[in-house]
Amino acid sequence: MKQKRTQHRLGDFMEGKGFYIVLFLCVAAIGISGYYLFSGLTGAAGGFGSDPAAAVSGQVEMAKDQPEKKTPTDQNPGKDQAAEDAAETEEPVKKEENPAPQKETTPNEETAASTAYVWPVQGEVARDFSLEVFAYDATMGDWRTHDGLDIAADLGSPVCACGTGTVTDVTRDPMLGMIVTVDHGRGMESRYANLAESVNVQVGDAVEAGTVLGTVGTTAISESASPSHLHFEMIEYDVSIDPLNYLH
Repeated sequence: MKQKRTQHRLGDFMEGKGFYIVLFLCVAAIGISGYYLFSGLTGAAGGFGSDPAAAVSGQVEMAKDQPEKKTPTDQNPGKDQAAEDAAETEEPVKKEENPAPQKETTPNEETAASTAYVWPVQGEVARDFSLEVFAYDATMGDWRTHDGLDIAADLGSPVCACGTGTVTDVTRDPMLGMIVTVDHGRGMESRYANLAESVNVQVGDAVEAGTVLGTVGTTAISESASPSHLHFEMIEYDVSIDPLNYLH
């Protein structure tokens, strides 16, 4: 009977104010447990006990002690941008494919390309230049070479210098008659033979293309059987050359 009365009283207590007292004690116990649990976790994480401010301060100090890591851009911030700008503005270099080979010119070709020589007299070529093939000479009655051009022209036709130069010789040759020689420089000379006795120039005179040197005559004994003509020669570095390769 006594045990039943105790249980009855405990039930009345729980139904009254005792219920709220028990509830308060439970809540308090939970709050105290949570506080200590939170304090313990904070201290373990920060390494500075239960003081949150100290934990934050410690983390800041640790961050200051860490060396600053520099990225490639931080080390030279303007280098990469300058390289990009140069790559955009630089024009691509075009590589010449299969360049044309440079032709080596001989002294003869160089002179011909740089200097234009005019015909000393107007007329047809009566006899060609020939140093390798013998041709029959009607005057001498034999076969021989010919180191110039015979240009057909009437007696008294004016004979002009083929280019700019200086008169270096005025002479009478036993075979080719009256001759005027003009030096054009760079090893080139021109020679005008079978002229009339009277000429218009003398040694040392400067002449130009078209300057009248004399007139067509009959003084060349070795070519007296040929019709009236001018015997014209061109010499380069003391070697006779074909005037047809240089006259224009």
